[in-house]
Amino acid sequence: MQSASDTKLTRIGVFYDGSYFSRVSDYYCYYHDRKARLSIKGFHDFIRREVAEKEQTDARYCQIVDAHYFRGRLSAADAQDRAKLYGERVFEDVLIREGVTTHFLPLSPQGEKGVDVWLALEAFELAIYKRFNVSVLVTGDGDYVPLVRKLNTIGTRVMLMAWDFEFHDRDNNRRETRTSQPLIDEVTYPVMMGDIIDDRARKNDTLIDNLFFTPKPSPSSTIEPSVQSSVGAAPSQGVIHNIVEGYGFIIPDSGDKNLFFYHADVENYDFNDLQPGDRVQFSLGSNERGPCAKQVRRL
Repeated sequence: MQSASDTKLTRIGVFYDGSYFSRVSDYYCYYHDRKARLSIKGFHDFIRREVAEKEQTDARYCQIVDAHYFRGRLSAADAQDRAKLYGERVFEDVLIREGVTTHFLPLSPQGEKGVDVWLALEAFELAIYKRFNVSVLVTGDGDYVPLVRKLNTIGTRVMLMAWDFEFHDRDNNRRETRTSQPLIDEVTYPVMMGDIIDDRARKNDTLIDNLFFTPKPSPSSTIEPSVQSSVGAAPSQGVIHNIVEGYGFIIPDSGDKNLFFYHADVENYDFNDLQPGDRVQFSLGSNERGPCAKQVRRL
């Protein structure tokens, strides 16, 4: 029989450094073998299990009672011009469904300004008023060391969810993300997610697999990815009509119907940098929805 102390609820607050989480998600989507984005729901399930293990209690008594996402954001006009407005709205819908409160500041010409201060103030204030047992920080920035020290003074334990990784982009430039060592040293529970995800001993771990999802085209799309040309024909050319989160559509020069393509089918360019109006070359292929564009190359 469990004692009262065993069944006492462990209250968890989660705080996302939005630009950091987006960078990590892009890495897994475009450069890692997973080729999939991070799932907010799967991530929260993992956090609850990780807290339960560290706190030596049952996961049922570990609940995320507050989650907050902080990021600088483009104006609606700028996001529309860069074909990012729809993708941002889709991700915001995901955050809302998972009960994550969003906090946005306008992006200045110098980039994000004040977002880290806002996150720190909110995280400390909410830890006081909502009495979090564990505050989870999703970041790798050493600027949050003072926040961790302040949380320690009120008895809130801090879990850090962070990644170290490096890769070469499509222009062969080396990109690196490293977690601040002072930040790792200050928190109660440092969790290096990259090592856990790549751990071969956890290859078939459902909890790890559920950290990811593969985006699929919306069934309500008014654009049907079908063509009159035969699959397997010579390379064709066309213009990108639309870019969404993880996929897009091409208007073929042949006049056939618009073709769907996945981000993984782009060969010589970073999918994130593609824009409506870009000319591309592609081969005809097929997927579960029928004909589509494969081997997409920006001209």
